[in-house]
Amino acid sequence: MDPRSVIQDVCRCDLCETAIVQSYCDFCHVNLCKLCIGEHISDDYDKHKIVPFKNRRSTLIYPKCEIHPQKTCKFQCKDCNNIVVCSSCAISKKHKGHDFVDVREVYKTKKEIIKRDTKELENHISTTYNETALDLENQLANLDEGYDKLTTAMSKQGELWHSEIETVIIEMKTEINEIKAKHRKILQKHLDEIKQIQSLMEQSLLALKEIANSNEVNPTIRYSSKIRNFSKLPPKIMVKMPTFIPKQIDCDQLFGLFGQIIPLSTATEEYALSLKPPNTSFRELLDKPELVTTIQTEYSIPRSVTCLNEDRVWTSGWNDKINCFSIKGSLLRKVNTESGEMPNDIAVDSNGHIIYLDWQTRTVNKVKNGEIKVLITLRGWTPVNLCVISTSDLLVSMYSNDKSQSKVVHYSGYTEKQSFQFDDECKPLYSANAKIKYITENRNHDICLADWGANAVVVVNQDGKLRWRYTGYSSVTKVQPFRPYGITTDSESRILTTDCDNCCIHILDQNGQFLRYIDTFDLDGPWGVCVDNNDNLFVCESRESNVKKIKYLK
Repeated sequence: MDPRSVIQDVCRCDLCETAIVQSYCDFCHVNLCKLCIGEHISDDYDKHKIVPFKNRRSTLIYPKCEIHPQKTCKFQCKDCNNIVVCSSCAISKKHKGHDFVDVREVYKTKKEIIKRDTKELENHISTTYNETALDLENQLANLDEGYDKLTTAMSKQGELWHSEIETVIIEMKTEINEIKAKHRKILQKHLDEIKQIQSLMEQSLLALKEIANSNEVNPTIRYSSKIRNFSKLPPKIMVKMPTFIPKQIDCDQLFGLFGQIIPLSTATEEYALSLKPPNTSFRELLDKPELVTTIQTEYSIPRSVTCLNEDRVWTSGWNDKINCFSIKGSLLRKVNTESGEMPNDIAVDSNGHIIYLDWQTRTVNKVKNGEIKVLITLRGWTPVNLCVISTSDLLVSMYSNDKSQSKVVHYSGYTEKQSFQFDDECKPLYSANAKIKYITENRNHDICLADWGANAVVVVNQDGKLRWRYTGYSSVTKVQPFRPYGITTDSESRILTTDCDNCCIHILDQNGQFLRYIDTFDLDGPWGVCVDNNDNLFVCESRESNVKKIKYLK
């Protein structure tokens, strides 16, 4: 028997097809045994990269530098539209003083985005389109049956009227057929649109999987997410069937009294696509959360914590210092606010730069290369809290200087893009002057704010329309009134908010339903909170000067 045809046979060399594979060419993607390595590299092609088979696809294939062909591009210049450059370019006059990032970090980040987008398309968005297409196909399949009932009712009425109304019946059946053709055309057009988008989505999935399985750098770092393009479904078509209303026979007014066909009517219903199906989670909550580590800070009251990943954790508290710690608790970096006052809040952007709010100067500030730059100066308002959203824009909560109003402003760069202050009944969305209004964006683009002054979590959609308010969960063990402090969201669109007075964290689903508490590890005055890109939870203990890392998902 041919050994290659045996079920569960070991992997064989692609050249000799008999020997057991031991090595792999990470550039050509070829399985090799020891004896065939020499044959494979004998063509003098300088890009061959032979690695142990278990380490296959581990070698990054960097692009060649156009200016220095002998070198590969291993850096990305943030000041030159994120182009990739080699080490010689990086030290050239053209890039003097520019900010660079290791291409491996960009590659790793984009791979995570590709993995997440692929899961999103496969498990949710594509499913929603399939359901919409199936609904339209069912309407088309049942179209004849519905119209047959109409023509049958019309025929029965015609039998009563006998031969003198045959002409009328023929004319009205013709009208029905025309309406039916129009109805079919409307449904078919909408179905074609849906299937066209599905086709584009399938192409995108194939492209994503191709990039995901590739170890080429350029396609990966040039990848731009199209999730938001697919997230907004076309309007849902609603076509109301025509009806037939028979009338009593009146031979003098035969045509007008025989009956009436109510014309075809169509309407569209706009609806938002949630990025996770209700009550469905890819990562379940642990029955008992686990304490991973505790980081000691120098603050008497640590207030805010933020991070991109678990390697570097930024914190701020009741002094003018913004500190960066390693996960082992080592102090890696320290930034002092320019005004000498404590920052109201901190956030980190996608490039790892710290952004902080200064209540004294009423400014939004960015720290880059050790220098502090003012991004936004508020007039008549005091900033309270902020977050960086998926588009790299900023959300800033604030209250008026006379403390009579509060609002949330969406900034794109230096420009105010949106402002959220009132609901549809012109009532304030947020309490007037509370100085704690931590804010975050959920995966479905909802804006979630912990309104300490209103004892509520307030959630609006990306257009500022109120979705729901959460005012706590009744429990015999939580005796103090619910007053939310910090707030964050995870990859499953769950919302986590700290309840400082009851020494716990509330976990909600994206629709505001209470799921459970995190109240272990003797949390003492939990305040600021965030999750990293692996859904590890970091929480400030305001009464213990600690930041705790907690694993709460399986």
